[in-house]
Amino acid sequence: QLQKDLEEVKELLTNATRKRVRDVLVAEKQKLELEIKNQPPPKPKDVAEEEKSSLGGYTVKINNYGWDQSDKFVKIYISLNGVQKLPAENVQVNFTERSFDLLVKNLNGKNYTMTFNNLLKPISVEGSSRKIKTDMVLVMCKKKREEKWDCLTQVEKESKEKEKAAYDTADPSEGLMNILKKMYAEGDDEMKRTINKAWVESREKQYKGDIPMDI
Repeated sequence: QLQKDLEEVKELLTNATRKRVRDVLVAEKQKLELEIKNQPPPKPKDVAEEEKSSLGGYTVKINNYGWDQSDKFVKIYISLNGVQKLPAENVQVNFTERSFDLLVKNLNGKNYTMTFNNLLKPISVEGSSRKIKTDMVLVMCKKKREEKWDCLTQVEKESKEKEKAAYDTADPSEGLMNILKKMYAEGDDEMKRTINKAWVESREKQYKGDIPMDI
């Protein structure tokens, strides 16, 4: 609209002969040119439409994934039907040394996100990337050190350690019993006789009240 006003002012200016009229038109022309200069550049229609469509629908948090590793990379596999049909810029991954987040825009009218914080070990931001495959996004986290990861995040590691500690201290006598059973199953005849003898003596002592507990 401003551009049309400017063109009309210019046309009037070429036909104006009186100085006062010309001065008013020149001032208006400069004013319009300044306003046009300060306007943000208009976005191309296709970009504007793409942005509009990418914001449509709602956002879904991805919870299902698979992962494995090589010496240099930790690989996370995320299944998304039809993701290969999207423009590459609609699949974005941002990496930090101990995290990454995935954003897939406008896939079948929905946006998809996945975030991993507190990765077990540091990764190389520059060496990490993502690949778009048929019905799948592959996130490649480049390891800073070539060492095996037991799990993906620090939280998973702490959870496993708590479970292990609970299991180890749940019932010490049960743990000992399992060891004896294994030794008996794998031992030779002499080993089996020894374990049997120890078991019988233990039961007898407990029965007599010599010891408070058995194995």
